Amino acid sequence: MARKNLFASVTATLGDEIDRAAVPASEARASYTRRGASRSMIQSLDELAETSMRVLDGETVIQLDPSDLDGSFIADRIGDDDEAYTTLREAIRLSGQSTPILVRPHPTDDGRYMIVFGHRRAKAARELGLKVRAVVKQLADIEHVIAQGQENTARADLTFIEKAIFASKLQRSGMSRDVLKTALTVDDSLLSRMLSVADVIPDTVLDALGSAKGVGRDRWEDLKKLVLNPSIAARANQVIQDEAFNACSTEEGRFLFLLAALKSSAKPARRSKQQPAITVWTPADQSVSVLATPKANGLVMEFGSSKGKLFGQWLSSNLETLFEQYSNSTEKQQTGD
Repeated sequence: MARKNLFASVTATLGDEIDRAAVPASEARASYTRRGASRSMIQSLDELAETSMRVLDGETVIQLDPSDLDGSFIADRIGDDDEAYTTLREAIRLSGQSTPILVRPHPTDDGRYMIVFGHRRAKAARELGLKVRAVVKQLADIEHVIAQGQENTARADLTFIEKAIFASKLQRSGMSRDVLKTALTVDDSLLSRMLSVADVIPDTVLDALGSAKGVGRDRWEDLKKLVLNPSIAARANQVIQDEAFNACSTEEGRFLFLLAALKSSAKPARRSKQQPAITVWTPADQSVSVLATPKANGLVMEFGSSKGKLFGQWLSSNLETLFEQYSNSTEKQQTGD
């Protein structure tokens, strides 16, 4: 506010000097011109003062060089969604950056800024060779993580496990549970579940599973309960090295593969029979994932991804036709036709 008062005193002094000036009638036109110029100067100084205060208050959008930006001190994403990011970058290339990012002056590096939220927009601008539209705001670490968490919660584009890992990182950095609840907009019960999942499941397994889009908190709870058993946790680290696990084309498919493998390991193995192989199928567009788990007297199929439920319902409504096709196929094989 001192800066604004400084400008105000300057403009007031200019105004007083003009009012006190004695202007002869013969110089009326010249005096009028001077008064008009002075009024413009006063208005410009007032506008400059207001703009300066808005910048200090974080209300004005300014242009920043992407090379002057550093990421948040706590990451909230696991990798990048390539398709979503490509769409965002193309939109910025065609229409510009419509929504500014939020940054704060870097707490330890003068002249640089730390991104609070808007990392992907900043990355797109950097790749496109554009300036970044940003709001600069003085924020403490607690204010930073609250703004970062609430922005991503509002956008609803973080998965359950990304939020859980973000909460765990905040807790490890010394943030209180009240700060965590405010940043993630969750209650005590959900926060406890998030922290439990992120802290119990081994980091190596979390890294292998990624953001796991399409996997909800109940399935993560199932996985957490399994790996509470040290032998099952060790088995999880083996499964993520399996070629079949890595052959799954989607993160959800890998998760389902791992979960089924661990559930199978948790049951007493029969000595006389080898454990049947688990298979995962996905079409080229990855809109469906089907996990097939052989059982002693049957086969269990789970349908996931965006169209998994619809595909499963379609199969159920066409079972008679499909079974007839299957019967005809097996008859031909038996007769050699």
